[in-house]
Amino acid sequence: MSMMRRGVMVAMAVGALAACGGSEQPAAAQDSAPDAAMAATDTGAEAMPASEPAAPAGFDLAAVPVSDHTLGAFPFIALPTGYEAINEQTLNIARVPFWTGDRLENVEGKAYLATIQEQSGHTYSDLELERNVQHVIEQAGGVLVTDSAIAPDLLEGVSRDVRKNLVDGWGDVYNNPVQTYVIRGVDKTVWLHLCADSAGAGMIIVEAKPFEATASLLPADALKREIDANGKVAMQVNFAVDKADILPGSMPQIEQVANLLNNDPALKLSIDGHTDATGDAGHNQALSEARAKSVVAALVARGIDGGRLQARGLGQSEPVADNATEQGRAKNRRVELVRI
Repeated sequence: MSMMRRGVMVAMAVGALAACGGSEQPAAAQDSAPDAAMAATDTGAEAMPASEPAAPAGFDLAAVPVSDHTLGAFPFIALPTGYEAINEQTLNIARVPFWTGDRLENVEGKAYLATIQEQSGHTYSDLELERNVQHVIEQAGGVLVTDSAIAPDLLEGVSRDVRKNLVDGWGDVYNNPVQTYVIRGVDKTVWLHLCADSAGAGMIIVEAKPFEATASLLPADALKREIDANGKVAMQVNFAVDKADILPGSMPQIEQVANLLNNDPALKLSIDGHTDATGDAGHNQALSEARAKSVVAALVARGIDGGRLQARGLGQSEPVADNATEQGRAKNRRVELVRI
């Protein structure tokens, strides 16, 4: 059986090593154990029940050794000769559930998704692909977290939107085991998901990183000056990843918009949601509409008459910067207040 098929969770491996490293009882102590038990019986002492074996510990990222290997450019992994990636996507920030053998661990960061297939003239082999990926990860100081099937009940709990967004990289996780790897570097942690079958494979790579706020607070008077001069003003309101939930850190900006409207009772605004061009255009359109409605709802909750507001989603149709750069995409993910 290959190493890829014998993968076990890192935390379980660490526990097993610790167990093997325990000191051995001296022979005299072992020999005296039956006598001690008999003595307890003779004196009428109640025998202690055997303790239950401890349940296996779940995966613990902190138990993964830190690698000092230098990684190359994202997405870090070069495919073996004879294989190519199709349906590639790179998402500046995404939330991806990685299977650890005991749970789905949501990892946020920059994500790469692709379907892997053989190149013309090469015979596809899932074993060849898996062994090559294993070799690359081990060379980078990474470890195999698990090689096992995702629990069906956990798969059922993954939302339809997440399944749709991951379809090109997830592979056939319903009928095949998943290999999950982690490279815990000094400055970054990289997760890799591989699900291979007899016809191809899905691969997801995420460079985990903490959320970085890009929004800055515009006070009510600054909002008014921009609207008076240009008829609109753009704000970088922060939302939960791929959702319409406004993050708490952006609520002060919503308060300033409410102040603007309270200070000018005649002002009516269209709240326009915009996204970058990453991912599916239809999904981006729906997401921008939902986010615009969330801002309207937050303003109404602060006493603003809903009749003075309208919500519009414009998706990725009106970029203000280059979607080919991370900085440009950040500018394109915005909410605009437009005077109506």
